Amino acid sequence: MSTSKQYDVAIIGGGILGTATAMKLTAAYPSQRIIVLEKEQELASHQTGHNSGVIHSGLYYRPGSYKATLCVQGGNELRAFCDRHGIAYNLIGKVVVATDESELQPLQTLYERGAANGVESLAMIGPEHLKEIEPYASGIKALHCPRTGIIDYREVTQAYAREMQEQGGDLVMGAQVTRIRAADGPVDIETTQGNFEAKHIINCAGLYADRIVRMMGLRSNVRIIPFRGEYYQIAEAKHYLVNGLIYPVPNPLFPFLGVHYTRMIHGGVEAGPNAVLALAREGYTKGKLRPGEVWDYITHPGFWRMTRKYWKTGMGELYRSFSKKAFTRALQKLVPEIREEDLVPAGAGVRAQAVDRTGFLLDDFSIIETGNAIHVQNAPSPAATSSLAIAQHITNLAAKSFNLTP
Repeated sequence: MSTSKQYDVAIIGGGILGTATAMKLTAAYPSQRIIVLEKEQELASHQTGHNSGVIHSGLYYRPGSYKATLCVQGGNELRAFCDRHGIAYNLIGKVVVATDESELQPLQTLYERGAANGVESLAMIGPEHLKEIEPYASGIKALHCPRTGIIDYREVTQAYAREMQEQGGDLVMGAQVTRIRAADGPVDIETTQGNFEAKHIINCAGLYADRIVRMMGLRSNVRIIPFRGEYYQIAEAKHYLVNGLIYPVPNPLFPFLGVHYTRMIHGGVEAGPNAVLALAREGYTKGKLRPGEVWDYITHPGFWRMTRKYWKTGMGELYRSFSKKAFTRALQKLVPEIREEDLVPAGAGVRAQAVDRTGFLLDDFSIIETGNAIHVQNAPSPAATSSLAIAQHITNLAAKSFNLTP
């Protein structure tokens, strides 16, 4: 006789996507027994809680991609959710600044993408208008996106979880998944908080999403490779240099946005992040090393193909990680008055970047179905902004694949 607690759907991961999906599922299918298993003692402890708290507008993403459609839709839903629940956010606006002639065509491409994606009030502006918005920013042209905002995604995640529980869903903290036994019938999930049995699994494990796939005895074409993004705080005396969000024109060949300035919802201004290969999936510091996790990604063929392709960019990011002077120079391209002594070391986040066997860095959300499971195998930025739209997409997939009934 099984001693496992039995559920219809078990969601692995208590970040913003796991809780959003649980909230959507419990609302749409109240008769289904749904549980979220989170390995930490607090929700949003990893990617969700370590990002810069930006509500993205949908500017960067290829028209027709999941990122493009779900970001715009999700941002609208997110703001409406926060209005209903009294969660603070601020649409302080963003400028993407071209600092030399070589960046003008990529900036124009961004404008065209944003317009195609339905980003509201998007405008190309000259240096005079830029100075009106960001007096200390320097550029020859800029893209102004007034609908970009800031928020605390930990608070949002907690609100999703509360609503999910009010609708009858369960949440278990400290439940690290240690083994999954998948057979023809229900799946047995062994965790550090006991065993759970579920007819279906939704994998929202973020940095460990590919591990969950493999735990279920499935082959995966992708491997999660962790990239640490390091931040500095701007000294309080220099907060006046930044009114909102100031971004560079990103490298179109690299799925990171470059170091930028971000006003924070609870006060202060952050600068960063860079993108440095981490030596642990939760490698928030330079000294964090988990040899087994490094071995896991360096034995993936895609890692070496990625390295051959991006080694020069990667070395530049690594140099900037160890050289505050180099980090400062990157920031001075946008705001020349910033000085090295104005930067105070702050925290870091880790991006779970899925890389396939060819070395391709997946540049869109990737959600796959495998029998009785749905796996979110790639959901980097703007996943937090898009969380409610992604959750609805997963709910629609689950309704069909799992044959759910209200």
